[in-house]
Amino acid sequence: MTTLITNIKELLQVEEQPKEMICGKEMKVLPTIKNAFLFIENDCIKDFGSMNNLPTLNANTTIDATNRIVFPTWCDSHTHIVYAGNREQEFVDRINGLSYEEIANNGGGILNSAKKLQETSEEDLYEQSAIRIEEVMKLGTGAVEIKSGYGLTLEAELKMLRVIKKLNENYPITIKATFLGAHALPSEFKNNKSGYLDIVINEILPIVAKENLAEYIDIFCETGYFSVNDTERLLKASTSYGLIPKIHVNQFTAIGGVQAGVKYKALSVDHLEEMRDEDIEILKNTKTMPVALPSCSYFLSIPYTPARKMIDAGLPLALASDYNPGSTPSGNINFVVSTACIKMKMTPEEAINAATINGAYAMGLEKTHGSICKGKKANFIITEKIPSYNFIPYSFGNHKIAQVYIDGKLI
Repeated sequence: MTTLITNIKELLQVEEQPKEMICGKEMKVLPTIKNAFLFIENDCIKDFGSMNNLPTLNANTTIDATNRIVFPTWCDSHTHIVYAGNREQEFVDRINGLSYEEIANNGGGILNSAKKLQETSEEDLYEQSAIRIEEVMKLGTGAVEIKSGYGLTLEAELKMLRVIKKLNENYPITIKATFLGAHALPSEFKNNKSGYLDIVINEILPIVAKENLAEYIDIFCETGYFSVNDTERLLKASTSYGLIPKIHVNQFTAIGGVQAGVKYKALSVDHLEEMRDEDIEILKNTKTMPVALPSCSYFLSIPYTPARKMIDAGLPLALASDYNPGSTPSGNINFVVSTACIKMKMTPEEAINAATINGAYAMGLEKTHGSICKGKKANFIITEKIPSYNFIPYSFGNHKIAQVYIDGKLI
């Protein structure tokens, strides 16, 4: 099956050879071709270029993209899409003056989601999560990472990871799984954090690895949750199982989690709303991708990741949704990109780079996703008729997506 898209107003994020990531000043550069074509064969990009150089091609389907922009699907490297129910009451509680920490201390937050998930069957959990997967695909996401962490027991964590695996098998979107057993302390371990980590490390982790249920491991390294010492203990234990760290750090306080991530060669360190100069410095010239979650800051009314300071210091940056029931009940990366431009002062070029190539890197998918490149997955978005790619973040709340293709097929 072949598809030819012609007369593209502008084809974004084109490259001859796949880049690993884009850093610093380079993030302001978005390679494009105006008046372009794109040729798809089965699930891969076969060719692209200027309409002036369009070769003779016999395609099964031809699409005229006059006045439309085409660019790679979003790569969302941090989500918690598999969850049960919702936490809308906590949303109201915050409006009425309770903080995220106060809600958690009252039995809400992650423990609330864990209780609901533990009481939900695997089949029901799958059906609820499948609706969200279909939603984000239609919004232009072509690859997504999903974490466990709302189970907090052996049975429930494994249930979550099995659902993630089943979603990956049943949908064309590429899904990466992360084991986040150390997301919070179950109430019965409130005064025995070491005992709970023993269970995570000695009971759950070996089964996750043996059954190949996750590629990555995560921990919520934060005041009131898990310390830097806890984080290092878990990451050290996970190395023997081959799981790669992707960790929550610096959301509310900066306590050294970034340094622990770099020490254990984390693929990414995520949140980063609170960043010290030493946190920025330690990330320089590493393979660890900083990941910002601006819609979480929007929803919780907490500071935004200091993107301008980080990019100007030469760092790369990825953007992700943090889709979850408590702090970001949305997987709309179009809104994430807009918010990054509006609230974090990222340019449209920087934001698009952060949500495509750098997002792909933060999932280990930089060789197959995140750009228009021969041999990469045929995952792309065709916009409505818009004046320029600046209109994508400008028109926040109205994503201007006409069509989404994943694996070369219309979603």
